[in-house]
Amino acid sequence: MTIPVSVVTPDDGEQVSLGPARLRILEDGATTGHRLGIAEITLAPHSPGPPQHRHAEHDEGFYVVSGTARFTVGPDDYVAPPGTLVMVPPGAPHTFANPGDEPLVMVNTFTPDLYVQYFRDVHDAMSAGASIQDATADTMPRYATTPTTEYA
Repeated sequence: MTIPVSVVTPDDGEQVSLGPARLRILEDGATTGHRLGIAEITLAPHSPGPPQHRHAEHDEGFYVVSGTARFTVGPDDYVAPPGTLVMVPPGAPHTFANPGDEPLVMVNTFTPDLYVQYFRDVHDAMSAGASIQDATADTMPRYATTPTTEYA
C-alpha cells in the first residue's frame, strides 16, 4: 500500500505574486485534509506587509528563514531575526513588514488551510486591475478576516 505524500522541491510550488510579496504555496491543504496550509513568503526590502488585521477562523504561524521581520501585534512591535517563530491565534491583531535592506523570507502556516485561497483571490483581483489595497480590503471579509483600525 502506498501512502500519498507531498514532496515540494525548491523549484516546485505554485507561485503567487502580490505586489512586493511573492508567495510559493508549499501545501494547499490537499495532502493534509485541509487541516494545514503552508506557503513561503518573500517580501521585498523596505516593504510593508498587509494592513493590521484579525482572523476569526484560523491560526497563523510565521517562521523567519532569512532577513529580519518587524511584527506588529496590537500596539506592540517585535523584531524577528532568522530563527524566530511567531504564532498568531484567532482574534489577535497582527501584521508584519520588512524594514531591512535584504529580502525577508518566511514560512507561513494556516490552520486550517483556508487562507491559501485568499492569496489566490487577491492575486486574481490584482490581475484584473485592482490595487493591492483594494484587492486586500475586498477579499478579507470572505475569509473571516477584518482589518483593525484601533492601532493605526
